[in-house]
Amino acid sequence: MNVHDSERLSGLLEDAGYIRADAGDTADVVVFNTCAVRENADNRLYGNLGHLRPAKLSNPGMQIAVGGCLAQKDQGEIVRKAPWVDVVFGTHNIGSLPVLLERARVAQEAQVEIKESLEVFPSTLPTKRESAYAAWVSVSVGCNNTCTFCIVPALRGKEKDRRPGDVLGEIRSLVDLGVLEITLLGQNVNTYGVEFGDRLAFGKLLRACGEVSGLERVRFTSPHPAAFTDDVIAAMAETPNVMHQLHMPLQSGSDRVLKAMRRSYRAERYLGIIERVRAAMPDAAISTDIIVGFPGETEEDFQGTLDVVRRSRFANAFTFQYSIRPGTPAATMEHQVPKEVVQERYERLVAVQNDISWAENKTQVGRTLEVLVAEGEGRKDEATHRMSGRAADNRLVHFVPALREGAPGDGPPRPGDMATVEVTYAAPHHLVADGPALALRRTRAGDAWEARENAACGTGAGGTGGGSGTPGSVSLGMPVLRRS
Repeated sequence: MNVHDSERLSGLLEDAGYIRADAGDTADVVVFNTCAVRENADNRLYGNLGHLRPAKLSNPGMQIAVGGCLAQKDQGEIVRKAPWVDVVFGTHNIGSLPVLLERARVAQEAQVEIKESLEVFPSTLPTKRESAYAAWVSVSVGCNNTCTFCIVPALRGKEKDRRPGDVLGEIRSLVDLGVLEITLLGQNVNTYGVEFGDRLAFGKLLRACGEVSGLERVRFTSPHPAAFTDDVIAAMAETPNVMHQLHMPLQSGSDRVLKAMRRSYRAERYLGIIERVRAAMPDAAISTDIIVGFPGETEEDFQGTLDVVRRSRFANAFTFQYSIRPGTPAATMEHQVPKEVVQERYERLVAVQNDISWAENKTQVGRTLEVLVAEGEGRKDEATHRMSGRAADNRLVHFVPALREGAPGDGPPRPGDMATVEVTYAAPHHLVADGPALALRRTRAGDAWEARENAACGTGAGGTGGGSGTPGSVSLGMPVLRRS
């Protein structure tokens, strides 16, 4: 969700005449789009702001803006702690950023503007998509749940749903631009429809996505187990372009802890959903989120989590150590678990899940997968002479960008193209296909990526920070801080 918000911020600023700064250039405007889910988000923000202070002092014309959930929470406290910040804006008024920057520039003082309710549905704002082939599409914003560990409902407000026609209209527009994969986005995506009184709206929306010509892959994140219904499972299984991949947060496998978290489901319900998903889609890859060390968690509770993890056979899990978030009910609960206990349990959980992930990935060896070629997914691609992409079930695959002799397809793979490969090796968090690709399908998404690259090379990018931008333009990005 924050990634998509950042795309909107980029779109707003480019619409207002700003351009992205080249790597290595000093930017004139730096924007932090923050998260408040975990404590280290606070530490990272103020640490980064501290690193920027020398750059700001040496370039008084530089502007620094802070937005997102942490800004909504801390508000004017950000300017008190870091008085060199120029703009603070919240989750409900991201569309105000260009105006606030201009106001701060003219007034020569910080502008702090936090709204308590949504002004404009964010999807109506200009968006600078980071990918030419895959896109986020919001179906709702906000959350009606009251999980005791979560600050998000207080910062993003109650759930507000877009009308299905608006969602599908955005999807069709994206497909017309070359996008072939979309991810439907919501804080609790499967409660979509609550605002206009249709409990089955999300399943219907998935089926409607199946009617969009040219849309090859549909994903969604994140559903809430309490609201997960069988019509969504049926829609996933019966709609050809909806991927057999599910990310569904567990948080804990202990019923006692789930109750304390105000998660309105229990372990057996969660396992029942997984059982029905796999009955309908035996090839489904399921992932989850888990919190270790919630206040009052005992060793017995933690063993309950390990039990659910072993029974669920997750393809992967995002595991977190509980951290106190001021303003949440859990922050003041008794029996906070000692840090060393949390760390030890966390390490045990990661070890168990890594073994499961590796075993599940080994079942893919020898299989033929169609991989959507991606940009920037493989950190070692240059050194290993591979490319990377995502299989239909969202597993990361590193492959050799060479075609088997006589195989269909021509030219080197481009991000957005589809490569058919045979898996030769499995690691816990990725697959490898070291033989030549069996086929390459060049796509409109690949064409769109190539056109974007050609346009960037032809026009250049940059700004007053030393790049080749339009004279008088203002560059947007993160300054490079050089240490002597």
